[in-house]
Amino acid sequence: MPVITNIEDLRRLYERRVPRMFYDYAESGSYSEQTFRNNTTDFQDILLRQRVAVDMAGRSTASQMIGEDVAMPVALAPVGLTGMQAADGEIKAARAAEKFGVPFTLSTMSICSIEDVAEHTSKPFWFQVYTLKDDDFMQRLFDRARAANCSAVVITVDLQVLGQRHKDLKNGLSAPPKLTPKSIANMMTKVGWGIGMLGTKRRFFGNIVGHAKGVSDPSSLSAWTAESFDPSLNWERIAQFRKMWGGKVIIKGIIDPEDAKQAVNIGADAIVVSNHGGRQLDGALSAIRALPAIMDAVGDKIEVHLDSGIRSGQDVLKALALGAKGTYIGRSFVYGLGAMGEAGVTKALEIIQKELDISMALCGKRKVTELDRSILMVPKGFEGDWQ
Repeated sequence: MPVITNIEDLRRLYERRVPRMFYDYAESGSYSEQTFRNNTTDFQDILLRQRVAVDMAGRSTASQMIGEDVAMPVALAPVGLTGMQAADGEIKAARAAEKFGVPFTLSTMSICSIEDVAEHTSKPFWFQVYTLKDDDFMQRLFDRARAANCSAVVITVDLQVLGQRHKDLKNGLSAPPKLTPKSIANMMTKVGWGIGMLGTKRRFFGNIVGHAKGVSDPSSLSAWTAESFDPSLNWERIAQFRKMWGGKVIIKGIIDPEDAKQAVNIGADAIVVSNHGGRQLDGALSAIRALPAIMDAVGDKIEVHLDSGIRSGQDVLKALALGAKGTYIGRSFVYGLGAMGEAGVTKALEIIQKELDISMALCGKRKVTELDRSILMVPKGFEGDWQ
């Protein structure tokens, strides 16, 4: 077994162990993938300010996200098809998150259902929903989340229309996946993955198949998916979803300060500064560059989180120092899951926490709750000096 010291080590293992179509699904962005790349590389433009001879005893990464205690302000982001990266992937990831003490967010487009995850965990988790047209389905989805004791819903607002990801089209990665001779041949080389998938009954979208009207089996899922997303979405509609749910709401997919203000207006509990991991609008601002202007606009009115591009504890540190109260990892935990199952998700969390703790200490801070811009050197014009 190789020595694993960072998230990139997990990614390399993941690439070897998971079928290409599912690796490409996670490790891709839309169009030229410029925003996908910038989400990670833009963190490197921010430097850390080292301090010495500061008492570093008694450090803590503990904090809160939307009033919930967390071992560190890092949640597992909602990722569709997680149960195809490893058998029962959502259950494994949720268990790892629960044991570690961080939030897990289940995607509507998960393989394991809300009920599956609730049955195999003991603490409340978060549930992500899309802004779909069908009120009856949406209300039942919220009711199921409530019955499963979910403590918050995350409403994804940047998927009215689906961004094009070239690799997915070439690989036949759709809902459900279209298997080609090439993809089947590749799957046959991933023995551990295949044995796991043969051993589970969960291979289809558990929140949708058997729950949405007219979707009784995977073959009818494709038409439902194509028709369900609502291109006419507006803020009034998002406010309706908030009322349907009646609990804590996190709005995910905010990249512009004006949209952040709208999320405040409808009474959201938190927003996630996110460009969907570079999978929607290519050529958009990276999440970390978008964060300062959003903090200036609404940072004192709503809890601001950040998602898209986090691959290390130093990335978490920089986001928190710029004002975010929480962060999300998607690909970073998927790499661990595909590489080593539940233990790999735990490893990803351990790597990020250790990097966060050591880097925070070397910047002269003992608690993540004390982080601010004083530990950063942010280049002039980092957010962009636009005409």
